[in-house]
Amino acid sequence: MSRTIIVSNRLPTKVLRTEESLTFQASEGGLATGLGSIYRQEGNVWVGWPGLFVEDANEEEYVRQQLHDDSMVPVFLTEPEIRDFYEGFSNSTLWPTFHYFSQYATYEQSHWEAYVAVNEKFCQAVLALAGPEDTIWVHDYQLLLLPALLRQARPEATIGFFLHIPFPSYELIRVLPWRKELLEGMLGADLLGFHTFGYMRHFLSAVSQLLGFSSQNGQIETGARTVLVDAFPMGIDYERYVQAAASEAAVHHEAVYREALRQVRVILSIDRLDYSKGIAQRLRAFELLLQRYPEWREQVSLIMVVVPSRDQVAQYASLKEEIDELVGRINAQYRTISWTPIHYFYRSFPLEELASLYRLAEVALVTPMRDGMNLVAKEFIASKADQHGVLILSERAGAARELSDALIINPTDTGQLAEAMHDALVMPEDEQQQRMSAMQALVRQYNVFAWAKLFMARLTYSKMKQHTLATETLQPAVIEQLRAQYQGARQRLLLLDYDGTLAPFNANPQRAKPDQELLLLLRALADMPQNRVVIISGRDRQTLEAWLGHLPIDFIAEHGVWLRAHGQEWQLFQTLNNEWMRDIRPILELYVARTAGAFIEEKEYSLVWHYRRADAELGAERARDLLNHLTFMTSNSDLQVMEGNKVIEIKTSGLNKGTAAARWLATYQPDFALAIGDDRTDEDTFRAMPPEAYTVKVGSTPRSLARFSVASTTDVRRLLRSLL
Repeated sequence: MSRTIIVSNRLPTKVLRTEESLTFQASEGGLATGLGSIYRQEGNVWVGWPGLFVEDANEEEYVRQQLHDDSMVPVFLTEPEIRDFYEGFSNSTLWPTFHYFSQYATYEQSHWEAYVAVNEKFCQAVLALAGPEDTIWVHDYQLLLLPALLRQARPEATIGFFLHIPFPSYELIRVLPWRKELLEGMLGADLLGFHTFGYMRHFLSAVSQLLGFSSQNGQIETGARTVLVDAFPMGIDYERYVQAAASEAAVHHEAVYREALRQVRVILSIDRLDYSKGIAQRLRAFELLLQRYPEWREQVSLIMVVVPSRDQVAQYASLKEEIDELVGRINAQYRTISWTPIHYFYRSFPLEELASLYRLAEVALVTPMRDGMNLVAKEFIASKADQHGVLILSERAGAARELSDALIINPTDTGQLAEAMHDALVMPEDEQQQRMSAMQALVRQYNVFAWAKLFMARLTYSKMKQHTLATETLQPAVIEQLRAQYQGARQRLLLLDYDGTLAPFNANPQRAKPDQELLLLLRALADMPQNRVVIISGRDRQTLEAWLGHLPIDFIAEHGVWLRAHGQEWQLFQTLNNEWMRDIRPILELYVARTAGAFIEEKEYSLVWHYRRADAELGAERARDLLNHLTFMTSNSDLQVMEGNKVIEIKTSGLNKGTAAARWLATYQPDFALAIGDDRTDEDTFRAMPPEAYTVKVGSTPRSLARFSVASTTDVRRLLRSLL
C-alpha cells in the first residue's frame, strides 16, 4: 500500500532534556498542524531531527521508540553537524540570502560540506523507509539538495518540495557559490511549491539564467523530466484559533489585561527575534506616531511580544540590544505615572494567552522587511469574532498577496507606517467590520488543510502528466530488443540529427565541431555494409561538408533543402528561390540590434536568428515577439517559420526533415530504421518513420512523436556504440 513520507528539518515533536530524563513536547507550528492529518494516517510517517543532540546509543534507541509510536522517525545529528549545517549554512548563508539580507551571509566551504552531508543523511533515512509507490514531501530551505538525492536513488519516485521562506531575485541567488547545486537539488522534485507567484517567478528566472532550462506555464523542461512549479499560499487551522479566542482562558486573560490597561487602546506586535521582521522599524514608527499625533499619548499603547531566537548569534544579539534600547528610550521619554507607551515581553506565550492578546488588540502590526507568508496576520484575523480590528501588513510579506483588505505599507517607510497606525485607530467601525469580514472569509476558506490537500492533489496531477506526456525512457530491455533487430537486419537506415543529439549545444554554433570520439563512432557505423548513416541537420551544407564530408555517410542539410548521398553531388530537394530573404533579413537585423548576443546565420535558402548567447529572459521575450512578427509577415506566403532550440528559422514551407527522410526510406527500403533527434524540427522526421521504426527523442519535451527518449548526447553515443 502506498503511503506519504513527510520530511522536514524538525519533527513536529520536540525532544527536551531535563535533569531527570528526556521529555517530548508537541510543536505549535502551522506546519505540524497542517500536516497532522496526513502523517498520522495509517502507514504514513514524518522524518526529521528531534531537536537535540543525543548522547549515546541507549538514549538514541529510547527516542526512536517513543517517536515511532507517533508515526515519526528521527534523524540524529552530531554537534558539529548542528553547528555547521543548521546554524552555519542553513541559517548563516541561506536564511539571510533568501530574506534579502545578503550583507549578513557567510560563505564557508566547511558549512557547505556539512549541508551536503546532512542532506545525504536525510536521504538515507528516507530511502530506508520509502517504497517504490510512496509519495515523499520535502520541506524548506534546510533540505534543498534532498529532492535530487532522492531522485538519483529512486528515478521513478513521486517527490514534492515546498519552500516556506521567500525565494529571492536571481540577482541574490547568483551571489551564492553553490547556486547551481542548490537549484539542481530542488529540481529533483516533481512539484515545487512556493507561497506566492512572485517567489515562483524568481525561481523560474534563476533556473533560466543559471541552468538554461526554459519554462512555460510553470513547467520546466530539465532535459530529463518536466517539473511543475506552482504557488500555494499557506493557511492556518482557522477553527483552532476561533476556538482558542472564544475559550474561557482567553476571555479571562483579556479581562485581566484590560483591567491593568484601563481604557488605553492597544496596538499589538508579535514576532520571533529576527532581522527580517522589521521590529526596530516599527518601534521608530510608533515613536513617530506619538510625535506627530500628541493626542494619542496616554490613549494608546504598543504591546510588543518578541519570541527569543538565536540571540547568541552576533546579528541577533545586536538586534536584541537595539530593541531594548529603543523600548527603554521611548518609554523613558513618554511614560507617565498612569501610562506606559510600550509593554515589552521577551518570551513566548501559550496559545490561549496569545489569543487573548489578539482579542485585546485593535490594531495588529505585521510589518516584516521580508517574510515567506507570515501566519501571525492570519491568526489575528481568525481571533476577531466581533470583526473589529485593523491589520497593518507589510507589502513584503507573502500574506499581502492575499489580504488586500489590510492596510498595506512599505515597512521601510517609517512615516507611512506611523500614518497607517493613525488611520487604523480612527477607522470607522463599519469599515473595520467590512474589511475584517472579507479577510476572515478568505482565511477560513484557504486554511492549512486546504493548502495541504491542494499541494498533494497537484503533486498527483504532475506525476500523471509526466506519465501521460513523456515518451518511454529507453530502458536496457528495449535496447537489447533494438540491438537484436539491428543485428538481424540486412538493410539498416540510421537518421541522426547533429546539434543536441550527436554533439552538445555550444553558445557559438561554429565551435560545436565533432570530436575524435564522434568521428570514430560514425566511421565505424558507416563502414558496416548493411548500414546507411544519414546526418539529418538544420546546418548548412558547407559546414557539414567541412566537418563530416570525409566520412562515407549521407547528408540532409538545412532541414531538407539540400541532399547528398555518399559519393554523389549535392542537390536541391526542389527548385527554390531566395529573393524573400531581402525583405525578411531587415526584420531579423532589427531584433539583433535590440537583443545583445543575438546574431543571424544566413544559409543559401533560409535565415536563422540565434539567441543562445543572449540574456536568457530577454532572448526568450524577443523570440516570442519575433515569432509573432514573422508569423504575421509570412501568413500569405509559401514561407515557414520554425522554432528550434534557441533559434528561429525562416525557410520555404513544405520542405522539412520529414519529407527528406521519407525519400531515403522510399529509396533504400530498410528493414531496420533508427531516427534520433532533440528538438521540434525532428518531430517531422519521427512523423515520417514507419510504426515499427525506433524513434528516440533526446531530452524531455511533452508530446513528442518519438517512441522512446534518452536524457543526453552522452546517452545517444552510448546507444550507438552498443550497435558496433
